[in-house]
Amino acid sequence: MADARVVSRKVTLFHQEAPGAITYRIPALLFLPNKSVFLAFAEKRSSPKDEHSMYLVMRRGHKKGTSVQWDPQSDLMSATIPGHRTMNPCPVYEKRSGKVFLFFICVWSNVTGWSQITTGKDFARLCYVSSPDGGHTWSQLTDLTDQVIGDDLRDWATFGVGPGHGVQLRSGRLVIPAYTYYTPRHLSSKPVIYLTRPHCFVFYSDDGGQNWARGQLVRSFQMEECQVAELTRQDDSQVLYCNARSPEKYRVEAFSTDDGNQFEEPFFCKKLPETGRGCQGSVVSFTSLLKPSEMGRRAKTVEPTHPLGVRPSTALNTTKEWLLFSHPTGRSKRVNLGIYLNTSPLVKGSWKDPWVLNEGPSGYSDLAVCEENRPLLFGCLFESGETTEHEEIAFRLFTSVELQKNTRGKPM
Repeated sequence: MADARVVSRKVTLFHQEAPGAITYRIPALLFLPNKSVFLAFAEKRSSPKDEHSMYLVMRRGHKKGTSVQWDPQSDLMSATIPGHRTMNPCPVYEKRSGKVFLFFICVWSNVTGWSQITTGKDFARLCYVSSPDGGHTWSQLTDLTDQVIGDDLRDWATFGVGPGHGVQLRSGRLVIPAYTYYTPRHLSSKPVIYLTRPHCFVFYSDDGGQNWARGQLVRSFQMEECQVAELTRQDDSQVLYCNARSPEKYRVEAFSTDDGNQFEEPFFCKKLPETGRGCQGSVVSFTSLLKPSEMGRRAKTVEPTHPLGVRPSTALNTTKEWLLFSHPTGRSKRVNLGIYLNTSPLVKGSWKDPWVLNEGPSGYSDLAVCEENRPLLFGCLFESGETTEHEEIAFRLFTSVELQKNTRGKPM
């Protein structure tokens, strides 16, 4: 078993067999506080290409203090449909039952995402498996496509979840971030390729995962792969934050005040530049590292440009949580994985300069928080390598002390 006894050391969990051969991509990470266990997921592919994905794999990591011991790799064969490939792992933990839901899409044969977008013909299915025992055993697959998407699938060229983790809100709602390439066929006779645009939304469950529904599409911006995090304002009202990949130069952010049913007008974040044609990123919220008295003093000094369009006030503009975001810092290539901190999440442009957690080729990533630790402990699962970012998926722990030490910008 691999052992990450040194917090700052990178540990390889999935390794490419040879260039162009068996490759592991698309990391997803979940921490189970009731068991002090990390679940690390990835796609196993016959090559780095999306159309060569096969099925999902997993490793369980047992956290002891600031070290993690990893079990051997297991293949999740129950998360498959014959003739399809399994993609986009997106796990979420349901605290009341202790059950893990692992969402993903199953795509027919070797049909590429681009061919679905150009033809407007969807070949993806929305599916999940669940585990009652922290990932030791998994249920048979449940296909939610017809129940949750239904006839609207005719206007979806393709869709995906995450990739990366979902969240459970304080209300108990389970939220799975998602995106679709939407085609309003009834509006024009133009070819599908000229109409199709990516938009974010969420799937959700309010009864512990027994039934699922979906929120409205965020249509005014092009938003692709995404993740969400919950924030609590000083008046105890909740805000759901969304951070999405964009085909433009910057990440797109949006807020929802109704648990993801509908998001307010999205906006570009110029403090979070995109990489090349875009790359997936991860976001988590965690308890503010300020003392309550410090938070109150700090709130009075905030002069926000508030994205929710509400009247400025201490209760509305400051949150009890901070945000953490991971994404390659290279503008043209996927290199140098950055960790960004935001101590004023409702203030536009308040992200601090990144701390480079991994130098060199770096791709997709997923973050998890261990709130039970003091100082707080964070896990990051990410694509990396010497020559390309497809050579391995690695794991690294770091503490809130390291985070504060290495994050540049205005003092906290």
